Parts: sequence; structure tokens; C-alpha cells
Amino acid sequence: MSEDPNSAFYLYGFTQAGLPAEALGAAPFEASGLPTESASIATLAGVGIGGVDPSFWCHAGLAAIVSRVARDEFCGPVAESNLQDLAWVSPRALRHQAVLERVMAVAPILPARFGTLFSSLDAISQLMQRQRESIADFLSRTACHEEWAVKGLLDRAQAEAGLWSQKQAGKERPQISAPGLAYLLEQQARRKAKEELEEVLAVACSTLLDELTTLASEACSRPVRSPETTGGELQMISNWAFLVPRLAAAPFQEQVEQANVKQSLPGLTFAVSGPWPPYSFCPALSLE
Repeated sequence: MSEDPNSAFYLYGFTQAGLPAEALGAAPFEASGLPTESASIATLAGVGIGGVDPSFWCHAGLAAIVSRVARDEFCGPVAESNLQDLAWVSPRALRHQAVLERVMAVAPILPARFGTLFSSLDAISQLMQRQRESIADFLSRTACHEEWAVKGLLDRAQAEAGLWSQKQAGKERPQISAPGLAYLLEQQARRKAKEELEEVLAVACSTLLDELTTLASEACSRPVRSPETTGGELQMISNWAFLVPRLAAAPFQEQVEQANVKQSLPGLTFAVSGPWPPYSFCPALSLE
């Protein structure tokens, strides 16, 4: 199929073919850059990247959610500058997410990474044919599920001070006449308290992980990032993703809230966010 060399097809993700336009809140098919005889008869109005409404490109019993974009925005020297510019990336990433959320509200979705481009619809069809089984199995496995993220966040100074206070509460201090010895003994005790803090944190994280895993179909660990990369002041000590049935989403969130309420260690909190498309559980598709 001949394509415009100055444009490309942006892939948001894959879903099931034959979704009713009414369920998606879709608009009648208009000029989306796809051949009218082959494209879906509906588009997702008002949420596409590049000012073009996404449409559903159907092949092999699957549907790819795509829209036509200017190739040089994502490829080449201009793209290198664009992708380093938060002011350029942020609104487009939000639109990418909005498309996925519109679809995942009514159907399972396999999300593509932001910035995934194809030179032609034929290339997308070839991928769908080659990876049909993997995509279909994933959509079946994640139907009626959502991804939820839970991060353990720590104010280490507050936690160390709190644990030290707990250990000293009601404890009689020995009478030591030599100030130097008293100082050394206190520093030794504080070092021991810091070592115990790691054990307390490990137990708290392990306990919550076990509780949440019982409510999820799948779970996995994500990279723990530094405050410098997250822009926050708290230390991330755990980062998990859970594939949660929609019916269990409320109990799942309540379990995290209860863990924070029962938390006896100052400075430790667990933050839950979602629902997200199931990025953390996607199969590794070859996009060649």
C-alpha cells in the first residue's frame, strides 16, 4: 500500500475487533487518514495526537488504534529535540493516555509505548498477523482487569528518629560518668536502630505485598527510582504493579489505606495509583 513519505501511522495499542461505536463514545468516521473502505466506521473524537482523531484498523480479528502523524515530529533531528522537551512531550503523552483510557473503559487493551510509529498500514497488518496469538491471548487474559501501582515511600530521617524514640520509650538510661563513653554507646545504639529499620521496612513491605497479591491476578516489581528522577523528596523503597480484576479494585485500594492506618513506623507510607492500562504485563512484541 502506497503511503505518504512525510507521514507515519502512530500506534496507541491493540484491542478486540468489532467494538460498537456507541460503547466507545466514538464519532462517525471522517477524515482520519485511513482508507475509508478498510478503516473502522468510527473514530475517537477529540483525543488524538497531531490533531487527527484515532481510528480502528482491523486485521486478523484484532483492531489497532492508530492515527496519521507528521513523520518528522517523531523521527530525525527535529524529533530528537522534541523528545527532550517536556512541554512538547507532556500534552502528547496525555493524549496517548486518553485514547487508551477511552478504550479500556469498555474493552481490554494492549498499550503501545508512547512514540511507536509505523511507515504503513501494511506494516501494522503484518505485525498483527505475526503476533496475533500473543496479542489475542493478552487481551483475553486482561479482560475486565486494570493495572494498579503501589509505591512504598519513606522519609528516612523521620523513620530513624521515630524508631529510636520507640526503642527509648520507657527505657532506663544507665548512669555513665564518662561523657565520651556515653556518647559512644549512644552512637552504637543508633547504628543498631538503623540496621533494625531495614528489617522493619522489609517486614512491612512483604506483609502488604502478600495481602495485595491475594486480590490481584498477577503482580510484578518495577524499578525503584531515586528522588532525583521522580522529583520527589521521599525515598522510594518499593514499586509494584498489580493486574487487578475490576470488581476487586475497591477492596484493593482499601487494603492499601488500611496498611497506612495501621502503620506504626513514622515516615513510611504506601501510595496507590490507577487504574492504568496494563503496561507492566504486556508481552514483548517484535515491532520490526
